[in-house]
Amino acid sequence: MEYAVIRSGNKQYKVSRDLVITVERLQSKAGEKILFDDVLIYVNDGKLNLGKPRSFGVRVSGTVLEHAKGEKIRIAKFKAKSKYRRVTGHRQHLTRIKIDEIKLAP
Repeated sequence: MEYAVIRSGNKQYKVSRDLVITVERLQSKAGEKILFDDVLIYVNDGKLNLGKPRSFGVRVSGTVLEHAKGEKIRIAKFKAKSKYRRVTGHRQHLTRIKIDEIKLAP
């Protein structure tokens, strides 16, 4: 089994071929190819290639499928005995990416 751990938007994602992941909004347009150079771990048939901090020579490529918004969350502030209440909401901008391949550079 082949998989890698990449970093995008200061978060880490475990990816493998043909997997669809949702990351924070990227500036690429839908249908564009995207390349992740920040590969932290690469595993192929039980052999571990651990980066310090990155695995050099390993690249993960994918295709941007769409841009979307995440689920709305509700933030409520409340202070007792002072009649202070505030309710706001937030929807995170997201990008869905299909991982095409994990390749080793020669």
